[in-house]
Formats: sequence, C-alpha cells, structure tokens
Amino acid sequence: MSAEPWVKGPKVAEGALPEFLKGQIASARAELARVWAVLLRQGPSEFQFWVIALAIGVAAGFATLGFRLAITALQTWLYGVEDPRLLHSFAETLPWYYVLLIPICGGLVVGLILNRFTDDGRVRSVADVIEGAALHDGRVERKAGLASAAASLITLSSGGSTGREGPVVHMAALISSWVSARINASGVTGRELLGCAAAAAVSASFNAPIAGALFAMEVVLRHFAVHAFAPIVIASVAGTVVSRIKFGDVTEFSLPVENTLAVYFELPAFLLLGIVCGLVAVAFMKAIFFADDMGNAIQSALRLPRWLRPAVAGGMLGALAIGFPHIIGVGYETTSAALTGNLIFKEAMVFAVLKAVAVSITVAGRMGGGVFSPALMLGALTGLAFGYVAVAIYPAVEGEQTLYALAGMGAVAAAVLGAPISTTLIVFELTGDWQTGLAVMVAVSMSSALASRLVDRSFFLTLLERGGKHVAAGPQAYLLSLYTAQVVMRGKDSPGAASIEACQALMEAGMMVGPETTLEHALPIFEDTGHGFLPVVMQGKDGKEPALLGALFHVDALSAYNRALAATAAEEHS
Repeated sequence: MSAEPWVKGPKVAEGALPEFLKGQIASARAELARVWAVLLRQGPSEFQFWVIALAIGVAAGFATLGFRLAITALQTWLYGVEDPRLLHSFAETLPWYYVLLIPICGGLVVGLILNRFTDDGRVRSVADVIEGAALHDGRVERKAGLASAAASLITLSSGGSTGREGPVVHMAALISSWVSARINASGVTGRELLGCAAAAAVSASFNAPIAGALFAMEVVLRHFAVHAFAPIVIASVAGTVVSRIKFGDVTEFSLPVENTLAVYFELPAFLLLGIVCGLVAVAFMKAIFFADDMGNAIQSALRLPRWLRPAVAGGMLGALAIGFPHIIGVGYETTSAALTGNLIFKEAMVFAVLKAVAVSITVAGRMGGGVFSPALMLGALTGLAFGYVAVAIYPAVEGEQTLYALAGMGAVAAAVLGAPISTTLIVFELTGDWQTGLAVMVAVSMSSALASRLVDRSFFLTLLERGGKHVAAGPQAYLLSLYTAQVVMRGKDSPGAASIEACQALMEAGMMVGPETTLEHALPIFEDTGHGFLPVVMQGKDGKEPALLGALFHVDALSAYNRALAATAAEEHS
C-alpha cells in the first residue's frame, strides 16, 4: 500500500521549514523595529496629545456632572422640591412670596459676585469660548470664568430662566485653558484642547457624544479639521461615560409613541415650520438684545449700581413666576409636556411668549446661564402650536402634533446656536427618536438659512459683533485685529527703515498711528492715503513731544495678514 499523503504537493526539504520560520520572524522583528523607530520619532507627541484630550474630557465631564448635581442640591434646598425636573409644578403649591423672594435673593448674590470678580459685571458664556478660540489661542479668562460659573449656578438654582449648557461649556474651557498654560500650548494646540473640553461638556450635559463632538467643531472651532477630529471624539466619549456612570444610558426626554412622518407630501408643512421657527428664533434673539439695551439705558438713567441689576431682574422674574411658574429654571418639564402633546394650543402659545420674555429678563439682568435649553423649549412649544394648526387645516394628513414639536425644537435651537448639524443630532440623541430624520432636517435647514440672513449667523456671533469682535465674518475679518503696529513695524534702526525726515513730514501732516493700532484700522488708512508707510508714534505724556518708534509699511502689513491667513487655512485643512 502506498505511503504517499492524501494531499500531494511539493516536498519541503528537511530543515527548510525552521529556516523559513526564522526568516519570517526576522522580517517581523525588522518591521516592528521600523515601526517603533517611527513611533519614537513622530508618534509620542500625537499619542501624548490624545492622552491629554482624554484627561480633559474626563475632567470636563466631572465638572459638568458636579455643576448639574450642585443645581439639584441648591434647588432642593431653596424650593424644597425633591425632583427639580418637576420644579414648576411644585412651585405652584408654594406661597407667592417664596416664588417672588427666591429669585430676588439669588440675583442679589449673583450681582455681588460679578461686581467683585469681573471688570464689567457680565457673565461669561459660549460666546467668550468662541472668542477664545478665534482671538486668544484657545484661552479664556480664569477669574471672571470662575465667578461666572458660580453666578450661573445660583441663577439656575434660584429661578433664573436660562440653561446649564452655556455655563458648563465655559467651565470646561477653563480646564483646557489651564492645561494649555501649563504645557505652553501653541495656538493650534490650545484651540484643539478647547474643542475637546467643549465637546466633553456638551456630551456630558446631554448624554450625546456624537452631537458633543460636532458641536465643538461647528460652533466653537468653526471648522472640521481632520487633525482635531480624533482627540475631540475621545474627549466627547469620555465626558459621556462620566455622565452615564451617574445617570445611566437614558435619553433626556421620553416620547410616549414613535413619531412617524404620515406621508411625504407632508414635508412642505415642515418647510413652512422651518420658516416660522427661523422667524421665532430671530425674534427671540432680538428680544434678548433689545432687553439688554433697555437694561443698560435704565441702569444709566437711574444710576443703578451694577451689583443691583441682577436683583431687579430677579424681582421681575419672581413676579412673572407667581402667575406662570413654567418660566422658572431650565424648563425641561414644559419641554417634555410639549413633546408628548400634553399642552393645548393656547398653553403652547402663551408659554412660548412668556419663556422668551423670561429669558430676555434673565440675560439682560446679567444673571447668568445659557440660551440652549430655553431655545429647545421655545422650539418645542412653537412646533406644537404649529402642529395643531397644520393638522386642523389638513385633517386628512394623520400626522402627529408631537412630530412638529420635535422638529420645531431642533429648528429654533439650530437657528439660535448657528449649529444645524450638531443640533439635529442633539435632538435625536435627546429623544432617542431617529425615525423623524426627514422632518427635523427639513425644518432645521430652513430655519438656519433664514435666521443666518437676519442676524450675524447665530446668537453667540451676534453677541460678539455687538462687542466689536468681528468673528462672524471669518478669519479674513478678525485676523487683522490680532496684529498691532508695534509687532509688524520696522524700527528706526531696522534694515529698510523709513527715513526720519520722511516720518517727521508725515507726522506734521497728521499721518501716523500708535503702537497699539491694529492692522484692522491701519490698512484702511493706507488705502485712503496711498502712502507706503506710516510713522508709529508713542504719544508723549505731561506735555512731552511724541516719540517716533519706527514705521509701519503697507507691504509688511499685507505680508503679515497673508501669513496669518495661510496658517489658518493650514490648520483648518490639516
């Protein structure tokens, strides 16, 4: 009988297999050595950055968790309610003077804190985080930021009608700013760490890791650089994990039934809803700015101390809450009622108007808090009211009013934040309802497109524009404000310096700039006068003659601007 194997093939010479294995092992070791060399040469900096992003994500998650638990504890102590989510229902049972006095006392404490620890009595918010990313290499103010966190905590606990997301984003930015200062981070690194912190804060607050990551890039960094994506996602997931350890993997709002789009020709109704929500969002933002201007005018006319302004606003809120306790706090109970259809048309309309008024009073009164959650509530109420009208006009369409509430919630919030992508995802992650994508996306796109034409893209960017910071227009506008004449000028003894005689002639003609003059103001002078350079002069004190420091050349200013634009483009496309 033949002893040949069942499977025939080339015979392996004796001793060849061990030699083959040795060769493969040697090749693998050489490849590992090469990879390790690359890792030592290039990898650790990237790896270390991801570790730092993870640490910031965990820290921001715990800061957000602590802020949320502190609100709950302080609200429980002030109002005596065991479940703060039912605050407005419980407030209906309290004596009227409780409802009136608690916001006044809270406002008084807020005013004293802000007067002591800020230079302008203003609470820092998401707008300041955006400013930090654009203008300050990813840094925000520490002292004023800590005071703002305390002020927002007291505001939200004592009946202020704002949201907690703005304060936690700024708190997280404080953490990343501290880390950036410790490691002497560059502008690019500082901005990316700031994005990591913002992503973790939003994801921990909403239990929404996808939306948190996109919010950081869409709203804070305002670009989607691939290089920043991985660390921001790591931080966002870390923040979510911290939140879920405490609260579990639950959605913020529970919907009683699964919403479905009845028929596709119902989509035009959601287009119209988007237009309505865009107008509501614009009216909401302009009401806040109008109230702030009115507050400034009244404070100036009455010579009201700035520390008393939040207390006055608290008194107005308390008086309003006596009849309508729905305006107290974040408003998740009323938002849930809108999303579940437990409000009639009249209630939805009245509560929407009153909520806008209450938020305007709170923000204009410098009490603290954010506008994200109020925008969600306002949108849900607007959408529900619109749904009642739409279903009444077209009874053959068996659509649910709650679907309109869900789409309206996203549409108003997206227009206010200027964040259609992340807001759409937040709506899905908050409710767990992913079946209504078409309706929400259509409403969000229309509202965002309309509102961005009527304000400077969003509430936050309009707020910065009102403060003279032109971030909304993009880097081509705000980069000019980052360079001063003193940085770009040629000194009197520098190569190619302007002659002293030519500088003195221009000075006599009044053609000169100060060392702190920015390129934003200098370039128009070049365009208007046609001069190739301008003397940079330090004005004398106590009657002394101005001192010539050097000259700012038009070509140097343009070169600095072009380099800044190139660096920004490289960062955004990295």
